[in-house]
Amino acid sequence: MISDFQELSDKIAQLAELTQTLRRENAQLRQANAALVADNMGYQRRLSEAHERVSALLEKIPAPADEAAPEKEDVQ
Repeated sequence: MISDFQELSDKIAQLAELTQTLRRENAQLRQANAALVADNMGYQRRLSEAHERVSALLEKIPAPADEAAPEKEDVQ
């Protein structure tokens, strides 16, 4: 019976150790996730800024002459 209690005590100690290990890992993953979210927000901001710059440049480009005044097609 004492060996049963010792075995149970050992398993409880293992469980406590595993719990602490998982808590540390969880904290590290949360920090890594927060860093990745911050990076992602920065990349989204940069992408939006680049999109705005490209759109502004495209608006400055004059339309080709054949597209500027579309011709009416003859309908038969």
